[in-house]
Amino acid sequence: MNKISKKLAAYFIISFLVLETILMMYLHQNIVHTRVDEEYARLLATGSNHRNVLIDNYSEDTITHIILMEAEGDRGVIITGENGNVILSSDEKLESLLPSMSFLQNPEDQIDQVINTEWESSPYIISAHPYKIDDTKLGYVLMFQSTEPIERLVSKLNFHFGLAGGAIIVILFIIYSILSKFLTRPLIRMKEATEKLSEGKFDVSLPAGGNDELGELSVAIRKLASDLERMKKERNEFLASISHELSTPLTYLIGYLKVAMRQDLTEEERNHYLMIIAEESDRMKDLLKNLMDLAKMDEMTFVVSKTNFSSRKFAEDIYRLVEPSFALKNINLNLIGLEDFSIHADPLRLEQIVLNLLDNALKYSSEHTTVLFEITKDQNRTVITVEDEGIGIPQEQIGMIFEKLFRVEKSRSRTFGGSGLGLAIVKELVEAHGGSIEVQSEVHKGSKFTIKI
Repeated sequence: MNKISKKLAAYFIISFLVLETILMMYLHQNIVHTRVDEEYARLLATGSNHRNVLIDNYSEDTITHIILMEAEGDRGVIITGENGNVILSSDEKLESLLPSMSFLQNPEDQIDQVINTEWESSPYIISAHPYKIDDTKLGYVLMFQSTEPIERLVSKLNFHFGLAGGAIIVILFIIYSILSKFLTRPLIRMKEATEKLSEGKFDVSLPAGGNDELGELSVAIRKLASDLERMKKERNEFLASISHELSTPLTYLIGYLKVAMRQDLTEEERNHYLMIIAEESDRMKDLLKNLMDLAKMDEMTFVVSKTNFSSRKFAEDIYRLVEPSFALKNINLNLIGLEDFSIHADPLRLEQIVLNLLDNALKYSSEHTTVLFEITKDQNRTVITVEDEGIGIPQEQIGMIFEKLFRVEKSRSRTFGGSGLGLAIVKELVEAHGGSIEVQSEVHKGSKFTIKI
């Protein structure tokens, strides 16, 4: 988790520093260029003003006055005459910075301009202002502005920007520490919780969290722990029930087999015990078959292959298959709603669904009662109804009858031969078809199962 924390810090800090560097460079250059442009404008304005004064009142006194005005401070001035000769300057050192002679000899072809803009490599920026009184009195007023103020400004900007950058880095590390506390600590707790889950310990404790992704993840882990605990409990109950369901017929098989092997039995008694052994063997076979079906459904290895087939033929085939069993128990099986239409489903799986429901109706119905078997069409859905007049299901247990190995009464396993798997298989197959199943029941009056596919 420390690696995640470090990665988070690295990505956050690097991204922010790159953005900060770009913005600071842009701001720094903008300020410097603005300041330099201001110096250029002020130098041009001052030089133009001196040139205008010189043109309006050309004399030695005026020239001296202009020189004196710029003799001190960061600026200097040189006034040249015809042929580029220096008439007067505020500082002799400035004369070494004069532009080329060809430039100075052509004042009539020039305009006010900054002729040296290299403030970073030169001690002065220079502006030239041509003047002309007559053919013999013409030349330039050359203004010199020291670059030291600009360099001092840049130096201060560098210092303050560096100070701001360092402060931002410190603030970033403080923010990282806070984020690490509020983001990575819950992640560490969630990691520890998942490790406990992998060890089979489901009593995990996590904070509720907020309405964000971490809160949702915390809720999901708590729900996962609850689901895993429930699944473990159900698995244990399932295995215990399976063990019981298998051990009971095995006990009967072994017991009756030992009895049937006795030498003093008559043929009739031996056949009776062999019949019981055969019944218990069939019970085990059906139980194992149902368990295999459920295992395939849980692993999603079974296939639902839908096709179109006739509803009437499907219903009549099932009726012919099960009607003898109902007649043998003196139960009336009524097939109603023989309107022929096309069913879009897996015929084998749908037959398995209906046979399970009819088998339940047969098991839990008494003699001289009626079971209704109906197939109808409701808009684009096939509706299959199986209704009996059997012992019924208590209202509080209707929601549990589709659970694996659930039986309303444990004694029903012996009395009626149920294993509690048939309805679980029905529900899985119906849902695999994208359908639904509904139950209406009343104790001692019967049950009605309605499937819509």
